[in-house]
Amino acid sequence: MSLRAKTNELKRRMNEAFQGGGEQALEKQKASGKMTARERILALLDPNSFHEYDLFVKHAGQDFDMDKKYLPGDGVITGTGSINAWPVCIFAQDFTVAGGSLGFMHAKKITKIMDHAMKMKVPLIGINDSGGARIQEGVNSLAGYGEIFYRNTQASGVIPQISVILGPCAGGAVYSPALTDFVFVVDKISKMFITGPEVIKTVLGEEISMEDLGGARVHAEITGNAHFFAESEEECFNQIKRLVSFIPWNNDKKAELFPKKAPKSRHYKIESIFPTNPMTPYDVRDVIKALVDDSDFFEIHENWAANIVVGFARLDGQTIGFVANQPMVLAGVLDVDSSDKAARFIRYCDAFNIPLVTLVDLPGYLPGIDQEHAGVIRHGAKVLYAYSEATVPKLTVILRKAYGGGYIAMCSHHLRADFVLAWPTAEIAVMGPEGAANIIFRTEIKSSDNPDETRKKLIEEYRQKFANPYVAAAYGYVDAVIEPSETRNFLIHSLTLAQNKNEIAPKKKHGVPPF
Repeated sequence: MSLRAKTNELKRRMNEAFQGGGEQALEKQKASGKMTARERILALLDPNSFHEYDLFVKHAGQDFDMDKKYLPGDGVITGTGSINAWPVCIFAQDFTVAGGSLGFMHAKKITKIMDHAMKMKVPLIGINDSGGARIQEGVNSLAGYGEIFYRNTQASGVIPQISVILGPCAGGAVYSPALTDFVFVVDKISKMFITGPEVIKTVLGEEISMEDLGGARVHAEITGNAHFFAESEEECFNQIKRLVSFIPWNNDKKAELFPKKAPKSRHYKIESIFPTNPMTPYDVRDVIKALVDDSDFFEIHENWAANIVVGFARLDGQTIGFVANQPMVLAGVLDVDSSDKAARFIRYCDAFNIPLVTLVDLPGYLPGIDQEHAGVIRHGAKVLYAYSEATVPKLTVILRKAYGGGYIAMCSHHLRADFVLAWPTAEIAVMGPEGAANIIFRTEIKSSDNPDETRKKLIEEYRQKFANPYVAAAYGYVDAVIEPSETRNFLIHSLTLAQNKNEIAPKKKHGVPPF
């Protein structure tokens, strides 16, 4: 056979594989508002950058007439490419081929590209759209999931792992995304659950739709399993491209430096954002935008546990992870969910050499029976652990309230913050002036001719004497009390000083955080 004939044979085989589950299956996929697996990869990666591997892999099923079936690529597309010229490894499950079900060779293709990502130390992106384990292949399907989970765990903290849920993701399949760093979902398309509505109805007699059980909004707003929510696949891919621009390729590198840009001071001025009344809420995201390059802040977990804000921005061209209490929601308190949210983000930044800036304004941990019974002690301890363990540069700015355990938890000097700054509006104390005065001066207030007036007077007296930054500064717990307008310059200077920071941790296999 001539070279031309062999080349034509290659093209024929490639075209056959490119058809996925066939024209009818592809049309059904598009009719449901979804791109095909191949279209998704090409839409996400840079033009002409995708290089596919294992196109001609065949499934290993022999029972239930599987030996008579042809499954192109065994239902998953794998390869390498680039996003904004940065290399990535990628796989996308093809729902048009046997429902994207995971069999032995399907799993082997995924684990092979995962191994490539680890070897080359580049980010891994997985697009999930699968009916789950391929029942016809029995325990081999379960073995495939186990091999994937193991690699997710080994890759954790070494390379960024991104999961994109663009279809069903049920049963054991959901644990791979849960083990990765960032999970993206799309409204009306993404579905994640351990057991589906039919099983729940059979076992518990409860009826619920797939959307209400495990739809995109559920995981973005209620469970916190999803970090990013999008209205369309196109929006989702743009979010991924933006995320990749902020993070490094692996744990040996730092994030790419960008040209330095001043904040958009016309729109974000601290003086107009920050209220003079200490009881008035404000949006801490506006404070962040007043500090960072080009006022560009990329928020993570925006719709979940909104009483704390986490995300990426740049200072002087350098990627920074921000953790900030949000006074607009529950006065910015720490609770079960916000503690989990903050701790996970802190650990990610520490694993990938991203400095942390913490903005503090909270009255403490959220009190209440529900929180206590939900384990706020254990969850709250995760924040303490994450900050204490982190060795990246840690900068803290106390904007307003920093009371009790909340003051300690939000990266105080006692948890080894490198620099702690405070605005003159900071109130650092064991508790708020109202509560403290009611306890300390209980007898004096009760015996007063005018208890209300006496209480107000003593509250103000306590505020002036203790609820300010100067007592903490007198003990060296605050390094500098600064004007709000000086904050950006102080942070940039502190980052410059801390860029070669080196901490030697005690020798141990690993710590035991309060999971």
